[in-house]
Amino acid sequence: MGQVDRAWQDTRYILSFFGSTPGNRKRYQAFVAHGIPLGRRPELVGGGLIRSLGGWAEVLALRSRGETQRSDQRIVGDGAFVSEVLSDMDEQERETLKIKDHRMALSSLAETVCQIHHIGLGELRSGSRRHAIVEARQIVSWLAVRELGYSGAEVARYLGVTNSCVTRAASAKKGPERQRYYI
Repeated sequence: MGQVDRAWQDTRYILSFFGSTPGNRKRYQAFVAHGIPLGRRPELVGGGLIRSLGGWAEVLALRSRGETQRSDQRIVGDGAFVSEVLSDMDEQERETLKIKDHRMALSSLAETVCQIHHIGLGELRSGSRRHAIVEARQIVSWLAVRELGYSGAEVARYLGVTNSCVTRAASAKKGPERQRYYI
């Protein structure tokens, strides 16, 4: 609504769906207000794979059978369809969307940050509020979300912090030097 500047939000793009500049914020606000009474809608929860398979129960059944499907939460469809869509993207689109076939594992990123900052991995994931630990968590969060394309929830689970903690770190305008962390 223009009250908080977040570098990762494309406000202009979203507001373009609500008409020309005069009044588009008010139309967006009315749209959101209209949706609130509808409550949580199960058909709108979860990423593309969850919706494609028909819910979490199907995803868990797939996992228990040891089967995997390629997925991307922005694409609704089975693994073959997701692979086809991703392979049709040119390099610029892939970089823009942070889609990487073989991205660095969160654990590897965390270990690298810990080594550079001379802290232990256990400390990083401990919930400590010591300045050096908090700073290292912010670096992991920023790089994982902004450079490697992990979701904030994935990073939060790994680090043992809240989603909002990761979101705040990832929304910082300036991030760490990517090359320093071998990304």
